[in-house]
Amino acid sequence: MGEQKTILVTGGAGFIGSHTCVELLQAGYRVVVVDDLSNSSEKALDRVRAIVRAAEAEGTAPEGASEALSFHRANILDRTVLEAVFDAQPVDAVIHFAGFKAVGESVRKPLEYYENNVAGTLVLCDVMRQHGCKSIVFSSSATVYGDPDTVPLDESAPKKPATNPYGWTKWMVEQILEDIQTADPEWNVVLLRYFNPIGAHESGLIGEDPKGIPNNLVPYVAKVAVGKLEAVGIFGDDYDTPDGTGVRDYIHVVDLARGHVAALKWMDGKSGVEIVNLGTGVGSSVLDVVRAFSKACGRDLPYVIKPRRAGDVAENYADPTKARELLGWEAQYDLEKMCADSWNWQSHNPDGYDTEA
Repeated sequence: MGEQKTILVTGGAGFIGSHTCVELLQAGYRVVVVDDLSNSSEKALDRVRAIVRAAEAEGTAPEGASEALSFHRANILDRTVLEAVFDAQPVDAVIHFAGFKAVGESVRKPLEYYENNVAGTLVLCDVMRQHGCKSIVFSSSATVYGDPDTVPLDESAPKKPATNPYGWTKWMVEQILEDIQTADPEWNVVLLRYFNPIGAHESGLIGEDPKGIPNNLVPYVAKVAVGKLEAVGIFGDDYDTPDGTGVRDYIHVVDLARGHVAALKWMDGKSGVEIVNLGTGVGSSVLDVVRAFSKACGRDLPYVIKPRRAGDVAENYADPTKARELLGWEAQYDLEKMCADSWNWQSHNPDGYDTEA
């Protein structure tokens, strides 16, 4: 790789961010994390270092990789901290994860979501521009496609009006980044539209640690498996899908993290805007997930059928062809592996990062 590149990872202590830090360090990058820990824990970064130290010992990470991670506790709205980070070392590219991410909460707190997710991105991009850093990978979402006309979804599918403020923030940031690149063609923007990231690092050291009752299916199922919640709520079993429950494209978080490294390597020295779906191309139903998790934890998990949720779509999964052809990336892990790794994390860390060792 020649000279070691420095990557700023906003939201690097979060679920996807922490797994991406592991992959970046193992690939030989220097990593600077800015995270306000509002929905994450600094312990995640300690464990990232531990995973990479173990990889160094095995010869699967460069020597000293675990030391190439620094951390600044700050919100991306804090221009002073961002400027200090860019002043301290040249930053080659930014991977931007930081943002509030609960759909339901966004409906109750739209101002906070727009301020944090949209205004925060404006501050970040302005500081990048001042320091001549014009490469950014943005953590977007398949939610920008709305209720799709057809599946699988490829990148040419039209964006549709969002159904909640969280979705609008993803939509708006995509637009902002495209406009910045139009105004200054030297910018290099990759918009990664994720489908449904689940699973955990196979070491069991890092994983998803939602605060309070989880919004997403798999952390919820995991809480049932570990005995913290009684039963899995399945919202609707009368969709036009093979078993009547909603179908989604679940992707292992380690595959997703590797997709970011592939995007960084691909964009090196280029300019433009690319939109890339990161998914497996395989749709799994809610019942498929409950069954796979039951297999992972060794008991049949109870579930209750509830009415459909407003805004939920029947099925949504990716056409991942572009990621394979452009980035040379494709998902390696199946649903069974995702659930096994998720259970491994949850069973060893029933209280997430607050679990007593």
